[in-house]
Amino acid sequence: MLLLPSQRLWVATLALTLAVVEIPVVLQKCIFDEVQAQTRVIRAAPVQPGDPSVKPEAGAQTGQSGKSRDRRSTLQRALSGRPRRSLRETPSSPQPIRIHSWRTQESSNLLQAERERLQAAVQEALTVASSVLSVNRALGPLLLSRDVNKYCKFVWRNSSTANYNRCGRANHNYQSETCLDVTIPDDHLAGCLIYPEADSPRSIELRPDGAGLPRTDFLLYLHVKTTHKCKVEPSVLAYATHCQTDGRGRPVAGVVVVCRDRLTAAAYSHQTAVQTVIHELFHALGFSRHLFHTWRACSSNATHFKAAQCSPRCKVTQSDATGQTRIYTPSVIWALQRHLVSSEPELGGPLENQDVPSGRASSHWESRTLQGSIMTATLGDPATVRVDAITLAALQDTGWYTVNLTRSQSLVWGQGEGSLFGSLSTCLNKSSAFFCTGRGSAKPTNTLRVVGFTES
Repeated sequence: MLLLPSQRLWVATLALTLAVVEIPVVLQKCIFDEVQAQTRVIRAAPVQPGDPSVKPEAGAQTGQSGKSRDRRSTLQRALSGRPRRSLRETPSSPQPIRIHSWRTQESSNLLQAERERLQAAVQEALTVASSVLSVNRALGPLLLSRDVNKYCKFVWRNSSTANYNRCGRANHNYQSETCLDVTIPDDHLAGCLIYPEADSPRSIELRPDGAGLPRTDFLLYLHVKTTHKCKVEPSVLAYATHCQTDGRGRPVAGVVVVCRDRLTAAAYSHQTAVQTVIHELFHALGFSRHLFHTWRACSSNATHFKAAQCSPRCKVTQSDATGQTRIYTPSVIWALQRHLVSSEPELGGPLENQDVPSGRASSHWESRTLQGSIMTATLGDPATVRVDAITLAALQDTGWYTVNLTRSQSLVWGQGEGSLFGSLSTCLNKSSAFFCTGRGSAKPTNTLRVVGFTES
């Protein structure tokens, strides 16, 4: 990638005279791929199509602690050691995603000004997310899973025994579950049972079910701290990860770490903070190379997501003839065709290639083509950043969400420039009004170039 420390915004207004304004730019860098690679993700057992074990018993919709149970498959019972509340999706149409933010205990000593800044930025970011993304809501409160590899020392492996695949011995050193550096409260977790004898139904409750979180589709832990990564990466305002997925593969819990000293800096910008939280939240919700292989193709006429209506996508990313890695999914191709005004049938969404090994995918758009998108690797001046249709199309193609494209913001960079816009060959062979002059000479600056029209 040709990374330019500048962005050029074309502002269409009722005007007559061209005006050019130079504004200093501070870029916010994202380190999501590095952080996610270091995170252990707990995956719930897959929900099988038509599996009667996920039908809720009476009272399942009450959302009361301990009232809603299900009979699960042997495998899923084995993973947690006890039945859980039903998380069966409702048969209604998708509804705006409900994201519950939870500030960790470690973040309780914030100053009032820090709390106010954090709360305002996070609340605005969550409002944006719920306005553009919808999910099929699960019945009952959200309960996260426990890691059987942590709490269990021995699993019954003889398939002829009654407790096959169940935990037989507890790990007495087991203490807690974590998400990145955050300790998950027991109240947010499902319980677990130990079966001391291979053929006996007698069990020992190692941990009980927590109450869970009602009216929650995704649990976002907020961790405000000056971490080592904050210290060594001065351009990082926040970073994120997802740590749990449901039976369909959709992320249901994650962490956003906010570098505390950025909240108190004199140059603090509310809009920059909002956009950074949105960016990191979209990563945690599924815009992630670590999840590309789990994206699903769902029926376009489906009123809600059932396993029978969705199937794994064969291949989400691949390299084109020039070696550029792209996302090739229907909604992304369609959105990019509209943006660049191109009929190229295989116009995949280009992914960042700077500092990415050849043939590998990034979790960010290529800035040469999509600079200004909320999901490029660096975010510049807030005036240039957009929650764009191409990003929302990618989230649509995860198979977990429906998106409201009427809420997307118009991306000006490259608009109408054709299918070759942003390619190195285009830059070498002709001038581009956006980032090239003359024969292949890039024009990097330390300023944001805002071009618009004003009244004469």
